[in-house]
Amino acid sequence: MRTTRPITVSLPTDLLREAQRVAREESRTRSALVREALQQYLASARWQRLRRWGAETAERLGIRTEEDLQRLLDKVATGRRGGGA
Repeated sequence: MRTTRPITVSLPTDLLREAQRVAREESRTRSALVREALQQYLASARWQRLRRWGAETAERLGIRTEEDLQRLLDKVATGRRGGGA
């Protein structure tokens, strides 16, 4: 069973030339170069979404400093132990 599928991508001439040069210098195929670039882009996009979610969550919870975060974590831990202040 095939694990990859061919696609067609249009690139500006300058970008194609540079990609071909880099692929040749690194003894790689253009496909390998584009595949790695896309993997890196997607990983970066996932981290950006995660950071945005974290920032929005911190804002909603009123967390502005590490001390704010520690107070919240302590409160949650105390609640789980069945204790209370």
